Amino acid sequence: QVQLVESGGGLVQAGGSLRLSCAASTNIFSINYMGWYRQAPGNQRELVATITSRGTTNYVDSVKGRFTIFRDNAKNTVYLQMNSLKPEDTAVYYCKGRIIPYDYWGQGTQVTVSS
Repeated sequence: QVQLVESGGGLVQAGGSLRLSCAASTNIFSINYMGWYRQAPGNQRELVATITSRGTTNYVDSVKGRFTIFRDNAKNTVYLQMNSLKPEDTAVYYCKGRIIPYDYWGQGTQVTVSS
């Protein structure tokens, strides 16, 4: 069983920045990939960014150039640096870890971007 704990959400004005953290209860090298997803009210949960155990990253087009996913192996933590935030980035952000064939989710952290 892997536990993931997110933090760092909050309220920010458009154009501002936030950094989300996802702390894992296990060595993140054992996790095939970790990712950030988000879900806005009335919408399905969508992929935002992922990073593999080898460090390969992937982003949804709407955040490319604004968001960066990276990790600190010593802290077993994955981060999502979010810059140039827009009101449409408002959502609950979830951290996910996959150890094939299982998926583990955090509890989510709210990000609200005001215009």
